Amino acid sequence: MASFDNQLDITRNIKIIDWLKSELLTDVANLFKALVNGVREEVSDTISDTLANIILICYLLGKRFGINYRAIETKIENKIRLGLVENHDVEKYYGDLSELSRHLNSSRGRKQGA
Repeated sequence: MASFDNQLDITRNIKIIDWLKSELLTDVANLFKALVNGVREEVSDTISDTLANIILICYLLGKRFGINYRAIETKIENKIRLGLVENHDVEKYYGDLSELSRHLNSSRGRKQGA
């Protein structure tokens, strides 16, 4: 019986991974559709909602592949640091990586203090 339960769990995991992948593709397509119209006030909520979905799906896919949320966040932090060290264009021209780093650090500080 344990073998059947194990097979059922594997099958269920494969199905949820496929579903998450299709949701990710759908949301990326929705993002591109929204961007065709340009970033205006009326589509800004749609874009932020779609980006939030994409981030959420990426976390959930990672979990399905056995990667914990903290490991994903560590990778993000490392990529931000590398971008800062290499003075990536998005940092050089806009300071986005520094701003994101400050945001993530302040968000973490609020969570730890709560």
